[in-house]
Amino acid sequence: MSEFFAQFAVPHPSTLIYIAMASIVLGSIALVAVVTYFKLWGYLWREWITTVDHKKIGIMYLIVALVMLFRGGVDAVMMRLQLAVPENSFLDAQHYNEVFTTHGVVMILFMAMPFITFFFNYLVPLQIGARDVAFPRLNNLAFWLFFMGMGLFNISFIIGGSPDSGWTSYFPLAGNEFSTSVGTNYYMLSLQIAGLGTLMTGINFITTIMKMRAPGMTLFKMPMFTWSALIANLIIVFAFPVLTVALAMGTMDRLFDTKFFAIGDGGMDMLWANLFWVWGHPEVYILILPAFGIFSEVISTFSRRNLYGYNSMVWSMIVISVFSFAVWTHHFFTMGQGAFTNSIFSITTMAIAIPTGVKIFNWLFTMYKGKIEMTTPMLYAMHFIPLFTLGGVTGVMLAMSAADYQYHNTMFLVAHFHNVIIPGVVYAMLAGLTFYWPKMFGFMLNERIGKATVWVMSTGFVLAFIPMYITGLDGQARRMYTYSESTGFSMLNMVSFVGAGIMSVSFLMLVWNIWYSFKNSPRDIGSDPWDARGLEWATHTPIPHYNFAITPDVTDSTSEAFWDSKKNGTKLFKGEIKDIHMPNNSGQTFILSVFFFIGGFALVFSMFTLAIISLIGILACMGYRSMEDDHGYHIHKHEVEETEKSYDKKGGAK
Repeated sequence: MSEFFAQFAVPHPSTLIYIAMASIVLGSIALVAVVTYFKLWGYLWREWITTVDHKKIGIMYLIVALVMLFRGGVDAVMMRLQLAVPENSFLDAQHYNEVFTTHGVVMILFMAMPFITFFFNYLVPLQIGARDVAFPRLNNLAFWLFFMGMGLFNISFIIGGSPDSGWTSYFPLAGNEFSTSVGTNYYMLSLQIAGLGTLMTGINFITTIMKMRAPGMTLFKMPMFTWSALIANLIIVFAFPVLTVALAMGTMDRLFDTKFFAIGDGGMDMLWANLFWVWGHPEVYILILPAFGIFSEVISTFSRRNLYGYNSMVWSMIVISVFSFAVWTHHFFTMGQGAFTNSIFSITTMAIAIPTGVKIFNWLFTMYKGKIEMTTPMLYAMHFIPLFTLGGVTGVMLAMSAADYQYHNTMFLVAHFHNVIIPGVVYAMLAGLTFYWPKMFGFMLNERIGKATVWVMSTGFVLAFIPMYITGLDGQARRMYTYSESTGFSMLNMVSFVGAGIMSVSFLMLVWNIWYSFKNSPRDIGSDPWDARGLEWATHTPIPHYNFAITPDVTDSTSEAFWDSKKNGTKLFKGEIKDIHMPNNSGQTFILSVFFFIGGFALVFSMFTLAIISLIGILACMGYRSMEDDHGYHIHKHEVEETEKSYDKKGGAK
């Protein structure tokens, strides 16, 4: 019995891990106590856990993203603190490896991905005039599979030990010989479960966009964010199966001693690197293209003019999506594939900068002669353009395969990646969150605090990452937990630590802004407080469960249908109110995802009997769903009319 429980122990405990364990246990007890005291279990089950409402599912993605932003941010500050001074002992080598591994996975897959999926869920049906997504129950299942994968990954550092072979988990380092704990098992299995949810999301939103657009909305009348969502989800459908297969092969190598990625016995360790980056580089564009869509919505709204070069924006995203599958080898120019191969991928990598540059100029020309209103979302966009351009320029430097031998595996590469992802993705998510906050919650975030947050964040960003370019060019290697004083890196690393601290302050300011605005912001803001342009602003605030009482008709409109209705008198809502068909909630999807969690946890520790039981549970849920007769329900005409009358007649479009 003692041996059974011993396998769950953390192999490298420390004071920080014990503090984290105590915090999680106490926090969980407090959460359960609060929910029980206020008798919220039934409410949570009916309104959130089982919901198929795309808006509520989107908000659940948002909550996960914000929590994981905090989780990954703590990892980042710990790393910068460790490197702030030479020969620091705050983290030892093992814990530093675990921290930078979990930081990368959490920020990319469990923070950035749910953040963009939040926007997919909340905005796409509204922007195309739909009442929900094509497969509402699948949408709920996708969220809970993602959530269970995220949860499985995050319990690793208190049960069994965190993965420690980098967020890329290269073999043979990730094999049993060099990664002896179950940490890498957590990596392999949690990402498979979460990835299944993401793949379902991709299929769902492609179908939704292609089949559920409002009457008159052709493809080239879609809002730019919807276009970016369509292309990003197409990339998901092509890229995520590659990751799923690679993770399954890696899992078999670790659990059953197969040799897919072994150095000998017919295996090939570089096969993992290729499969990972065949998924990994398109993943960058899965994140960045929706961010571009958000910035397009923000910039056109606050420049008070239509987006310049709509068609070129769309085609540039299509070109980027194609090229994203033709550049993966630039992640390992130094690993020996030869000069000819390096040259080909060097050219494709530089070429992908061209359509990206087109978008920069589109945004600049949109602002040119526009009547710019410098709101908080617009300020994020204004800071994004120069900072992201700097990241793009350093990316072209890294694309030169010969020069990459100097840059690769140095802090220069770390600086470049963060220089693209933070201004490109994080700024876009925060701009979009601020922009759509009043539509979601009925009050606006404070502009004064919001603008201060942007400036503090950008100041911290520059101080945190610009010094890394310098230390990287001077030879400071990434993934190294310490360095000697004689290297001369200490001063710039201290500057980076200060910058990371300032960025942390900016995120605390964001939290304060939410609390302050919740307490003090007025609620009588109407349905269109920004004087915006898309259909998502043409419904009431708060948005009814059915989104639109009458499906909008955009036959006589452009891609900015709501703007046309306000400025040109174009009628959006034609016809009369009728009964509305809506899908039923489902608890079965949550139960199914719990079986996936149990199965994943069982396989982490090679408990195959429990894994088989969970598989039976999964198959039983699927079989039950196959025989279930569920046709949804109707909101009757008189209920819709009563709901419409209950809203403030001054808000929304009629």
